[in-house]
Amino acid sequence: MERRIIHIDMDAFYAQVEQRDNPAYRGKPIIVGGKSVSRGVVATASYEARKFGVHSAMPTKQAYKLCPDGIYVRPRFDHYKAVSKMIMDIFLEYTEVVEPLSLDEAYLDITHLVGRQRPARAIALEIQRKIFEKTRLTSSSGISYNKYLAKIASGMNKPAGTTVIHYDNVQEVLFNMDIGEFPGVGRVTEAKMHELGIRNGKELHEWSEADLVNQFGKKGISLHQKARGIGTSELKIERIRKSIGKETTFNYDINDDDEILKVIGSLCSQVSSRLELQQYAGGVVTVKMKTADYATHTRQMMTTNPVFTEEELYHYAYNLYHELKSPDEAIRLIGVTVSHLSDRTYRNLTIYDLL
Repeated sequence: MERRIIHIDMDAFYAQVEQRDNPAYRGKPIIVGGKSVSRGVVATASYEARKFGVHSAMPTKQAYKLCPDGIYVRPRFDHYKAVSKMIMDIFLEYTEVVEPLSLDEAYLDITHLVGRQRPARAIALEIQRKIFEKTRLTSSSGISYNKYLAKIASGMNKPAGTTVIHYDNVQEVLFNMDIGEFPGVGRVTEAKMHELGIRNGKELHEWSEADLVNQFGKKGISLHQKARGIGTSELKIERIRKSIGKETTFNYDINDDDEILKVIGSLCSQVSSRLELQQYAGGVVTVKMKTADYATHTRQMMTTNPVFTEEELYHYAYNLYHELKSPDEAIRLIGVTVSHLSDRTYRNLTIYDLL
């Protein structure tokens, strides 16, 4: 099955956070990166500032010449990191296959979530809506069958845009792109291409791989592939979660089975919701318990068939709890985890169903 990749990019992230936190900044040109007379560079600029030609990585002195009436703000990276974590946590609610590129952008592999009744565009819009609801910040998304095209798509309709590049429109999109808009084409390469008469994707497409390699070395192979929409769909991730679980610590040591089982029921509901969202089922259920003396005890059970519903989880958790719990011992923590995860989406779909 073709992969379905979303690239989500926050819109002018640092500047947007500053405008959100300070109402007086809204609608005004905000340049994040220090004082206007400093020797630093612009970290990001609001869309109001970009109208003056200010952009990221520009020296702040140059930015001040272009936009002397702009508001220059020192970056608050610790704050941006905290907001970024909130956003990344939202991504992980949908898929564990997430490749962060920076604080404000990431690739998500959502292949396992896509179906005829749930196209990739709808999932991207749902994620963007959830980001806004939780952070009051807008984002743009690009959806395609590889990372390269997804990143191009996310930049096509900023801010707050959602764009799909699929097999029916990929040639049109690439042919109409200025050559300098292609990822990896810097100013030096762009200038050389202009000398060779290559000014857009269509003209790049007309060159053979051999001729491009002759002019640009190994980079010519990449340029040849980019003109044809060829790229990798494999995400670089640090980990893929092997389990999904929830636990809670009580405000006081508790030894009431009815109250504890109510909490277990709630935990099973939360775990089931995560499994449902990510279209996983699990083959092992584990109950974790921490007693009043801080000793930790766990017990697990392999399921007959992969489970994901609240009722199924509670059935196993209920039995495990009673096997694990001593009648005379109070506990301070209880948790439920499902592991040995497997994808429970088995559909025979065409690629057009998935976009």
